[in-house]
Amino acid sequence: MVPANTQKVKALILDMDGVLWRDNQPIGDLPTIFSIIKQRGWKVTLATNNATLSVEQYLDKLAGFGVNLVPEQIVNSTMAVLHYLSRRYPQGGPIYVVGESSLIQTLAESNFENSEKATLAVIVGMDRGVTYEKLRRATLLIRSGVPFIGTNPDKTFPTPEGLVPGAGAILAAVEAATSVQPIIVGKPSPEMYRVALERMGVSPASTVVVGDRLETDIAGGQQLGCKTGLVLSGVTGLQAARSWTPSPDWIEADLTALLDRL
Repeated sequence: MVPANTQKVKALILDMDGVLWRDNQPIGDLPTIFSIIKQRGWKVTLATNNATLSVEQYLDKLAGFGVNLVPEQIVNSTMAVLHYLSRRYPQGGPIYVVGESSLIQTLAESNFENSEKATLAVIVGMDRGVTYEKLRRATLLIRSGVPFIGTNPDKTFPTPEGLVPGAGAILAAVEAATSVQPIIVGKPSPEMYRVALERMGVSPASTVVVGDRLETDIAGGQQLGCKTGLVLSGVTGLQAARSWTPSPDWIEADLTALLDRL
């Protein structure tokens, strides 16, 4: 569906998992896709809920697919966590993290060290090395009154083999054990999109948010007043896409097909 009387597109905010790739398998010809974006004069920022890689690691992954971007073009939920913590604890301090090394390291670089003592907050994200002991420690801290922060609510994660548990599945385990709902800082919270818009110097009305997940990518873009394009190359099927209200502005098979429509 193409919206009527829309402002000219000036920028794209693209999700990564399920839009650009499934794990280590690219979706489409990524160098050609980014060449088309450049030829049209559009600005582009990649915004992902996935906190398992640092900005530099994402840049390396993109380079491996033949796409060269700069750090300012990458926004992930680690940045949203850091923004949230820095506003509340500007001096830094101890936190407990259920997450992977890139999340722990990035937070530590801003004086938020992973620790169980005098903990300011429990941060839970995607963790492919999650153990019962990590969940036990997080549960005890949250039950003692420590704030519970989730990087993102994505219950699944797209891979070439199919959908596997995501950060939301780990959050669900901790929530079940504590009866405490997490504070979600990643999408659908529009914070990452605001960062992307500010960096690109564009308005929501001239920006298309592209994602494969309705309840995070599309919902976050709609909250902020961006145009939205849902691609069916990740977690969302056509039936679910058509039943979403308000409907995305475009529903296409993948990013290549969406670019043909814009």
